[in-house]
Amino acid sequence: MSGARTIPGPARPRGRFPHVKVAGDLIFVSGTSSRRPDNTFAGVEVDELGTTDLDIRAQTRAVIENIGHVLAEIGAGLGDITQITTFLVSMNDFGGYNEVYGEFFDENGPARTTVAVHQLPHPHLLIEIQAIAHRGEP
Repeated sequence: MSGARTIPGPARPRGRFPHVKVAGDLIFVSGTSSRRPDNTFAGVEVDELGTTDLDIRAQTRAVIENIGHVLAEIGAGLGDITQITTFLVSMNDFGGYNEVYGEFFDENGPARTTVAVHQLPHPHLLIEIQAIAHRGEP
């Protein structure tokens, strides 16, 4: 399967781009957040006074699981990822992100780059990840 696809299940992209693009054996997963299909966010709690609690661990877990879902829809999985680029709003969240990342990947996992960005498309987002995967022999 080559081409671009919007996958049923995850939140729809907030622009005119696909969840995933396949080019030969390479799979490119667009930047993915913890946004759910109903436009709420994993790892976000807001109390009745509007005080917001943002959880980098819960958001990281949700992002990686969302990427896994996208890959599964095209017959691939997290083990096929060769490179991950992570965007954090604050490097103060690096420790929590790294902790959860280590639940999914180890030193034999994908190459990785993590950068700090000024902001993401919603103020509740702490993290976004894009991934490149390689589909091996069926």
